[in-house]
Amino acid sequence: MRQFIQGLLLNRPFLAAATGWAVAQLIKSVLYIIMNKEFKFERLFGAGGMPSSHSATVCAFVVVTYTEYGSASFQFAVAMLLAIIVIYDARGVRYETSKQAIVLNKLIEDIMTEDDPDLVLPKLKELVGHSPLQVFVGGLIGLLIGALFSIFAY
Repeated sequence: MRQFIQGLLLNRPFLAAATGWAVAQLIKSVLYIIMNKEFKFERLFGAGGMPSSHSATVCAFVVVTYTEYGSASFQFAVAMLLAIIVIYDARGVRYETSKQAIVLNKLIEDIMTEDDPDLVLPKLKELVGHSPLQVFVGGLIGLLIGALFSIFAY
């Protein structure tokens, strides 16, 4: 186990990706506090919102994988394909899911009555996907973190 942890701590693509995620989540939490005047613990780990931690994570991963292994490497190909899939999913499928959850929550709220307990349903999670701007900003954060990890190699 110790060898596994030591390996992770020396794995620059992994560390860059983890840092990209952490920075994006921290920014997301601070923006939530500023906009809503309240702290919500879920924002530290939750999906959706500004910026996209998904984009930050995979973009940082791609940049450092490129600088470590080059564009012709298997590692870079896997990192790039993963980034394309994750960003497409965050912007496309999960963003549409967010919009559908908003509509469904409104419908459920409109038809819920105290008289029929079968109609009392839990609220669907609305912050799931990302707008193009959220994906773009997350990507920029990831590129910056990846570049910093690549410049300041240890």
